[in-house]
Amino acid sequence: MRLLVLGGTTGLSGQVAAEAVTRGHDVVCAARGRSGSAPDGARLVPVDRDEPGAVEVLAGERFDAAVDVATGALGWVRDALDVLADDTPHWTFVSSVNVYADVATQGQTVDAPLVPAVHDPRHFGLDELTVATYGGTKVASEQTVRDRVGDERSLVVRPGIISGPGDIMDRFGYWAARFAGGGRAVVPDTPRQPIQHVDVRDLAAWLVTAAESGLAGVYDAVGPVLELGEVLAGLAEVVGADDLELVPVSADDLTAAGVQPWGGPRSLPLWLPPDFHGLASHDPAPAAEAGLPNRPLADTALTALADERSRGLDRTRAAGLTLDEERALLDGRPLD
Repeated sequence: MRLLVLGGTTGLSGQVAAEAVTRGHDVVCAARGRSGSAPDGARLVPVDRDEPGAVEVLAGERFDAAVDVATGALGWVRDALDVLADDTPHWTFVSSVNVYADVATQGQTVDAPLVPAVHDPRHFGLDELTVATYGGTKVASEQTVRDRVGDERSLVVRPGIISGPGDIMDRFGYWAARFAGGGRAVVPDTPRQPIQHVDVRDLAAWLVTAAESGLAGVYDAVGPVLELGEVLAGLAEVVGADDLELVPVSADDLTAAGVQPWGGPRSLPLWLPPDFHGLASHDPAPAAEAGLPNRPLADTALTALADERSRGLDRTRAAGLTLDEERALLDGRPLD
């Protein structure tokens, strides 16, 4: 199979490219190359998708399948489809569970209502994205892919938390690194909160298999519904230092102290208020029945910690509490 990965140098797209190479496929990665290099065995074609017409460099090339993980740019999606869709038999677009309008109801399926589409072709950077623009841009991108390629040739997947190595959002990786550091670690006192995650390697392997088999449709690319308390306890057991002590803090106290839920600066990653529990409890059965693997938590935890160490445990993070913020919270002092 000749596979085009729009990206392919980092994160999920990098894992997809690497997995496809290990299976003996001819892999082309179209990316700027600023975040890293293409995996050994893949060919990097420099493409800056912020530049109009940049994808034209691929015009005339023939691919059996394409995988696009465009984050916040409908224009990126349109440009790639205009150049390549007619001659590419299978097209995968990686969307997000953020497309759903109802974030409270648990057990939803892909038929649940979506947020309004945002048909703005611009590239929204991470510092510009909001919940509305991110989800809405993904909705518009999904619609564009399905309209342009057709339902029989397109696969749309909607992941939630992607765990394992290369976690640029620092949500799952924060906990692996923090627990490995030991001492008194603040955790949310919401042990029954639902949470889902999918290891990036499992998701990548599934996407390559889908391209090989021509799997089409729309899927929530999520793992089993777990409880946050058991996930954090499992992480602590596998990677926690000998002196680690988990200190539960109530949601009210966290909110009063200015700690943010889910992700971002000054947050406790993966923690969700009750009105958002639906975001992390979608029906995992259809994806599992379609072959999405689910590796043990211990494997994901150990690999995430190894990745965190390779990138530097003391680096500035996209999510979580700093040690100073955590100590202030434990001491009852203002986080500032």
